[in-house]
Amino acid sequence: MTFLARKTLVALCATCVCTLAAAKLPPPSPEAAAKAAEAGAKAAWAGKVDNYKLCISQDKVAAHYRKTTPTAKPATAAGAACTEPGPFAYTPPAAKPIEAAGAHSPPGTASSPPSTQVPQAPAAAASAPKS
Repeated sequence: MTFLARKTLVALCATCVCTLAAAKLPPPSPEAAAKAAEAGAKAAWAGKVDNYKLCISQDKVAAHYRKTTPTAKPATAAGAACTEPGPFAYTPPAAKPIEAAGAHSPPGTASSPPSTQVPQAPAAAASAPKS
């Protein structure tokens, strides 16, 4: 076998093994999912902070350029002002309420009428056209 063929075969085998290993991982626990959501929120906040710092530095560079270059044109359109994202604050999503009765309804359509003693006539009379 040539060197390139061996490298290709090894890479293909490694890809297959990694794919099989990843396919057998169990779903994350609720605690791990909550931790991942918080890490995602913190990463998004860090991105906002980075954008704010970049905006501030761009404003400083533009001000310095206008100050040092006599032929520089003043800013004609004021861009969006740099808005500070504030401190990191993460509020986890509220837990879903548990059903009051403790039992869940079956997913299918009802096979019997509801167990009420109220007759259906008032609803039918209200929907009938008046002449």
